[in-house]
Amino acid sequence: MADPLTDIVGLLQPSAGFSKLVEGAGAWRVSRAEEGQPFYCAVLEGGTRLTLAEEPSVLLEAGDFVLVPAAYDFSMASLAAGPRTPEVLPVALRPGVYRVGDAAGPPSLRSMVGYCSFASPDAALLLSLLPRLVHVRGEGRLLTLVHLVDDESREARPGREVVLQRLLEVLLIEALRATAGPAAPSGLLRGLADDRVAVALRRMHDSPTAPWTVPQLARVAALSRSAFFDRFRRVVGVTPMDYLLHWRMALAKDLLRRGVAGIAEVAGRVGYSSASTFSTAFARHVGVPPGAYARRQAAE
Repeated sequence: MADPLTDIVGLLQPSAGFSKLVEGAGAWRVSRAEEGQPFYCAVLEGGTRLTLAEEPSVLLEAGDFVLVPAAYDFSMASLAAGPRTPEVLPVALRPGVYRVGDAAGPPSLRSMVGYCSFASPDAALLLSLLPRLVHVRGEGRLLTLVHLVDDESREARPGREVVLQRLLEVLLIEALRATAGPAAPSGLLRGLADDRVAVALRRMHDSPTAPWTVPQLARVAALSRSAFFDRFRRVVGVTPMDYLLHWRMALAKDLLRRGVAGIAEVAGRVGYSSASTFSTAFARHVGVPPGAYARRQAAE
């Protein structure tokens, strides 16, 4: 049966940006204003505080890994920083290694930070199903993956881009599944932790062409129609039919972007009985007809 988390990470099409080792000493604070870039940080030694806009700060200690699938305004500060600690800029010590704070003092933080990007034209929709912040403690596998990403990004080996894409996919999946559980915020991870909802999610991903209805999905989940509908909406954050529509449109966008099938074939592969029905649904959901969308993607 299909794995929704793997499906979504694969469709996001992560690619490497850059990574660097950051050392911190003394009292310091740095702020960044991004445009929705995926950001990650692995703390190797010491500690720091990460603050996202409109969110309480998060204490990061040695062995912690944090992933922000879409970073906008955020700041990091030393544990010694106070409310009046001024902002500083990282200083390059050597290629790939930066220092913040006291230039001469012993480091109180060693961390690996990096950025990647998502090539999917539907990234915003897919990211809406994931947590805003993923914080994992004590997962050595994640730190190993971060080191592998950093090492691969610095070398011009054959197949570098393919290897980096696969490493980033594994890194994202490891981080996301490490935080899946009943305590996760509404979204895909919490849905996959609910045994009844997870069955329905997997069936939708496994057979997107099936003519699913809420009663059919409720039977798959072994719940009454009303109980399933309420539970799915509470756990995932959208209704079952909205989720199915979003998933079908994400698949359709990917097929159209890659140009592997005509509109009639795409319609059949995402669960529509005719090209006209699919075109109407696609235009309503995306804002342009599928043909125009495919031409625009080919021109970019």
